[in-house]
Amino acid sequence: MSCASILVGDGPIRHVEAKDAAAYSGPGFIWTHIEGGDQSDLALLRHLPEVAANALVATETRPRCDRIEDGALINLRGPATIETNDSDRLVSVRLWARNGRVNSVTRRPLAASKAVAALMEKGRILDPGDLVAAFARAISQELDPQVAALGDALDDCETELEARAVYRLRGRIAQIRSQAIAFRRFVSPNRDALATLATLDFDWLAEDDRIHIREAADRFARMTEELEAVRERAALLHEQITDLRGELIEGRSLLISIVALIFLPLTFITGLFGMNVTGIPIAEAPNAFWQITALCVGLALLTAGYFAAKSWLRR
Repeated sequence: MSCASILVGDGPIRHVEAKDAAAYSGPGFIWTHIEGGDQSDLALLRHLPEVAANALVATETRPRCDRIEDGALINLRGPATIETNDSDRLVSVRLWARNGRVNSVTRRPLAASKAVAALMEKGRILDPGDLVAAFARAISQELDPQVAALGDALDDCETELEARAVYRLRGRIAQIRSQAIAFRRFVSPNRDALATLATLDFDWLAEDDRIHIREAADRFARMTEELEAVRERAALLHEQITDLRGELIEGRSLLISIVALIFLPLTFITGLFGMNVTGIPIAEAPNAFWQITALCVGLALLTAGYFAAKSWLRR
């Protein structure tokens, strides 16, 4: 949604110019939304109090809720319309809501903005409290399936966990854990911000709005718990993979050691009888080669039988 002033509550929704929005006094409310950092759009914020304007255009933000004069400054994070590879996987939306007016700014397209705009078109958002509650619900609903998908992906990794798949699963588990950490960074503050907002005593924040905000906060709390569980399960799976890799390497090392131990006496015997000196026993015997070969085979079978009796070959 491009920068626009939207009027709702006194008839069909319509877009108005900035000068008309400044002169509007009811009975509905004005929502001024800015998407991106264009300076001509940000100029619409120049009439706001300096504290609120600076908070709306801040480059780095974390979810929070602060009271400013007769309004509330709410920062939330939600999924973007188009996924990026940035470390900040969630897009920030900054809202300053007060009686009759709401200003909001997003640096990148927020997926929840379309859902909120659709609710306004249907006439289901009638005041600033409705708008803030709609953003909280839309963001939580957009984010919930993504968090659940991380848990499902980890379930698949647990099902496929075996020695032959440790190297393939290691990268997938690390990616899931990284995504959970990135989500956890903002999901928990989202919960705290909404919980704080629900306790503020504003006339424009009706009781049903508080209920919806608490519902979104509870959903964020559940997502926080799910992300913590994903992180712990991913760490446990990583430990199991490390153990499987250790057992795999140990088994291969044991096999190599057994083969080396079997051939060690054989190498000694063949080296001893292969010396180019006189006086070697049975050197002139016509069946000397076969006698040495039989000795080596017998010694190898005897060594292998000893390892089998000690259960080394079954490890």
